[in-house]
Amino acid sequence: MDTKNLRVNGKRLQQTLEEMAKIGATPGGGVQRLTLTDEDKRARDLFIKWLKELNLEVTVDEMGNIFGKRAGRNNDLAPVLSGSHIDSQPKGGRFDGILGVMGPLEVLRTLHENEIETERPVAIVDWTNEEGSRFAPAMVSSGVWAGALERDWAYDRTDINGLRFEDELIRIGYKGDVPAEKWPIHAYYEYHIEQGPILEREKKIIGAPKGILCLHWYDIYLEGEANQVGPTPMEGRHDALCAAAEMILRVNRLPKKMGGNMVATVGEIQNHPNSRNIIPDKVHFTVDIRSWDDDLALRAWDDLRKDFEELAAGRGCPIRIEETWRVEHSPFNEDLVQRVLDTSAELGYSNLRMVSGAGHDASYMNQIAPTAMIFVPSIDGRSHVEVEKTTWEDCEAGANVLLHCMLKSAQEGG
Repeated sequence: MDTKNLRVNGKRLQQTLEEMAKIGATPGGGVQRLTLTDEDKRARDLFIKWLKELNLEVTVDEMGNIFGKRAGRNNDLAPVLSGSHIDSQPKGGRFDGILGVMGPLEVLRTLHENEIETERPVAIVDWTNEEGSRFAPAMVSSGVWAGALERDWAYDRTDINGLRFEDELIRIGYKGDVPAEKWPIHAYYEYHIEQGPILEREKKIIGAPKGILCLHWYDIYLEGEANQVGPTPMEGRHDALCAAAEMILRVNRLPKKMGGNMVATVGEIQNHPNSRNIIPDKVHFTVDIRSWDDDLALRAWDDLRKDFEELAAGRGCPIRIEETWRVEHSPFNEDLVQRVLDTSAELGYSNLRMVSGAGHDASYMNQIAPTAMIFVPSIDGRSHVEVEKTTWEDCEAGANVLLHCMLKSAQEGG
């Protein structure tokens, strides 16, 4: 069959995304589907049901990653893989991650109903815990699968309530028997909303990132001295929250100070005992540094760490710092990036070569296989929030680009 005019069913893709958005739906129109919660389980169950309707070979590995594989003419050849994640941020959006799973699902449905035979197998994946919002760091399971992170270390990650990753994986019934170990991949495509304003600003439909920025995560723990606020003079206090506040402002000023292209953010903070009439004696906050320049990010952290230690000493608040996670910047496979650009042009969609400022499982996949991403616009550049929105027309356009990129890679011989 000539596949030149083959297209996905945009209405079916919309209905699939809307069905998923009901699971963990929030009043503000977003979703809350944190990793290994009951909502995550319900979404996984529905995803597997849809995979089985296509007669795919479905496997769940020991990290809970879900794979569905469609046979090719030569199943000895490495498959073409596409996927993303089902988990969300707290009160997150209904497109982030899930579009990158429902997109390739629609591709597989299109191949199935048109009886398209590919030379290579074609596969889909849902990676566990991409967000890292419940179990830090992010992209844990793709990292384990790629051999970049240790499985048992990942199993011992805990959430804010002290619940272990492995225990929660078992609780929802998604600790599989298949080893979470990489196998040969011919090409990996990840379809995603941009999560930024560039495509909309440039009036482009398809983005083809040349790669992903480096991501560095740090956890900061401060110890102060609790006391009743009224009788305790201002002088001599050891206020952990005041120390943290000064440090957080240093994080915000860091990119300008370093004079390079980077961003730095404090996104999470826990204050103890969190009572209005007790001086805080414990504070935990996070630092996120990102740049295309790995050396710049490391120099920035060295500078920031010195500031933190000086501020902690000045406040009389002992500090403990954990370097939680580092992923180097990831330049994607140039041939696959160009394929995304060429394919979008062939299909009549405007396109843009760009950079991804957000982290994705593609960072780890890029270490073991030729990798590319396909972006579609985020309205007003909003993401990780309930108002996150992408038009259904753009969702369909990106899925069509994914369809033809995957087909081209899947028809390549050994």
